[in-house]
Amino acid sequence: MITADLNTVLPEVVLAVYAMAALLFAVYTTKNATAPMLVWSTAILMAVLAFWIGTSGAGTNTAFDGAFVDDGFARFAKVVILLSAAAILVMSQEYLAHRALLKFEYPILIALATVGMMMMVSAGDLMALYMGLELQSLALYVVASLNRDSVRSTEAGLKYFVLGALSSGLLLYGASLVYGYAGTTEFAGIMSTLEAGHMPLGMLFGLVFLFAGMAFKVSAAPFHMWTPDVYEGSPTPVTAFFATAPKMAAMGLFARVAHDAFGTVTADWTQIVALLSVVSMFLGAIAAIGQTNIKRLMAYSSIAHMGFALMGLASGTVVGVQAMLIYMAIYVTMNIGTFAFILSMERDGQAITNINALNQYSKAQPLKALAMLVLLFSLAGIPPMVGFFGKFWVLQAAVDANMAWLAVAGVVASVIGAFYYLRIVFYMYFGSEAEPLDNKMSLVNWVALMAAAAIMMVGVINLFGIEHLAAMAAEALVN
Repeated sequence: MITADLNTVLPEVVLAVYAMAALLFAVYTTKNATAPMLVWSTAILMAVLAFWIGTSGAGTNTAFDGAFVDDGFARFAKVVILLSAAAILVMSQEYLAHRALLKFEYPILIALATVGMMMMVSAGDLMALYMGLELQSLALYVVASLNRDSVRSTEAGLKYFVLGALSSGLLLYGASLVYGYAGTTEFAGIMSTLEAGHMPLGMLFGLVFLFAGMAFKVSAAPFHMWTPDVYEGSPTPVTAFFATAPKMAAMGLFARVAHDAFGTVTADWTQIVALLSVVSMFLGAIAAIGQTNIKRLMAYSSIAHMGFALMGLASGTVVGVQAMLIYMAIYVTMNIGTFAFILSMERDGQAITNINALNQYSKAQPLKALAMLVLLFSLAGIPPMVGFFGKFWVLQAAVDANMAWLAVAGVVASVIGAFYYLRIVFYMYFGSEAEPLDNKMSLVNWVALMAAAAIMMVGVINLFGIEHLAAMAAEALVN
């Protein structure tokens, strides 16, 4: 029994043991001098684990009496999490090293956060859920304040910690209410108490508190208040990490809880998720209009995009989960490319985050400007970029679930949101003359930018087959 359980959780165990071994190795050798090696070894291990998980076959396995679930849904989410974490790690090395921020703890904390994320999407029990969530969160609180000499970075870490503790309290209170009414913390057990499709009022309150805690993790409004300050204050590579892997993990957890624990009472929670979706889409789209700091702009962009992803979940169907997975995979890819560009925004060696600095950028760097234009069009959902198809999938899922009003709201929010993406394009191609940015970009970041832009164009053909993979993953969850 123990052997079978360990085989099921082997990827998580490998990454966790690696992180602890790397910590001991660094502490007892040259500490920060080992950081570049640790960055690359961690990224390579994550890529290998992603390949391992992605080729490990089909079927559903459980471990530790159902507390850990390894199914197609979890494997899909883990591959996205691991590949995006690996990409951000290697992209961040030069930026952090140039500013004396490349500490040996950084790749280790990212690895431990990734273990937590993998646990989140495989959680089959409320206690397993909380363990994964807190392992991820505690590591992210630390990396947010990685730049200890910066007041903004320290403030970002503190705000994230305080508000994160509040969200954890909400989630735990909801979990305790659910446990009190269901008599078990296991998702399958909770589901069995709801077979008749009726939910006691106390458990409904527990569901609301659970969803509120998870909404905080995905930056869904009105639980988004930490996002703009933390995105702006954190070192840019950390912001890039926040915008990718943790978002996939949190959305995966959201879907896991909704369908595995409360799948028989979808009518009770789809209304909650739909409300979160609408508020997030409109708040993100409208609040971003006045932003001049590109990191804050990307924070509000992420809030809006999580609203679209939640639209897929709100449909409560297999197609809805499939749409959500497709949307998140596309969103993560777009963000990797966009942040590869943002990391290169420097003038005289100093990081620049004001979008006005991009005035006439296309004259000095036409290829990079073109790649960024493709990514911005994709983020805005303008056809024929792949981002358009991500939005099409979630809108179609909402319509199929008789939530046409939600789809209409999504279209309106998308039109509003297009303004701030197109404004950056306007600055790059038609803005007034400005002092040029440095013509400097690491090879890794250049490849990431160009690859992401190419995917946004070439993926139009068949989305690289991700539709089929997402469909299998969704069917594994909603069965």
